[in-house]
Amino acid sequence: MVVFGKAIGSGTPGAAYGCTEEVAQRISARLHREDCDVGGIGGTLAGNALSLAAMRATLEHVLTAKNFKKMIALAVRFNEGVSRAIQDFGMPWNVQRLGCRAEYTFCAKPPKSGGASAAAADFELERFLHLYALNRGVSLTPFHNMALMCPETTEEDIDRHTVLFHDALGELKST
Repeated sequence: MVVFGKAIGSGTPGAAYGCTEEVAQRISARLHREDCDVGGIGGTLAGNALSLAAMRATLEHVLTAKNFKKMIALAVRFNEGVSRAIQDFGMPWNVQRLGCRAEYTFCAKPPKSGGASAAAADFELERFLHLYALNRGVSLTPFHNMALMCPETTEEDIDRHTVLFHDALGELKST
């Protein structure tokens, strides 16, 4: 089974799912017609015009091979800048990239489980880094230490974050 959430509509509520014929048959066998609006298939927002239009526009104009090529290159640039700053200041952190997403964690090696990731979390440090950047005009994803590239992201945006991240680490090391 595969499920795509709000990203498929560029943040507009909506989702798409797919499954094998066997899974579809198992779901169908458990659905009763009178439960169709509450059985996880359908409901008030299912198929609404805004969500469908957002999904179509996202699939046609945002999630394209051309855009992914650009966004992945930007994520590589982001990853390299953050990694250099981490090394420059000897921080026991790491930064990882998956496609056009990059995220740093407060542990020397990338966590291999949700528990390890949670153990590496530092709420105050995360808030500091987010507010440090935000107070200087750079907004990161409001959870985790993650950056998601979009077609409108520029090399200048990435370089600005790199400078701010480097400065923030410098301030942390000086305290």
